[in-house]
Amino acid sequence: MTTISDENGIINNFAKEPTMYYAQAPSSQDKRSYLLWGAIASVLVVASVCTAVVVS
Repeated sequence: MTTISDENGIINNFAKEPTMYYAQAPSSQDKRSYLLWGAIASVLVVASVCTAVVVS
């Protein structure tokens, strides 16, 4: 942590900045995995809504 003080004696603390990096595009395997998890989540949501409709 960097600490500086100005001419009036006021102390300022600055957090250490993280190193920056560029994100990489997902591979085709990652895209298929995202599609699979999205389908599973959609089925789960639809099943939950259908259960709520039937019960009420």
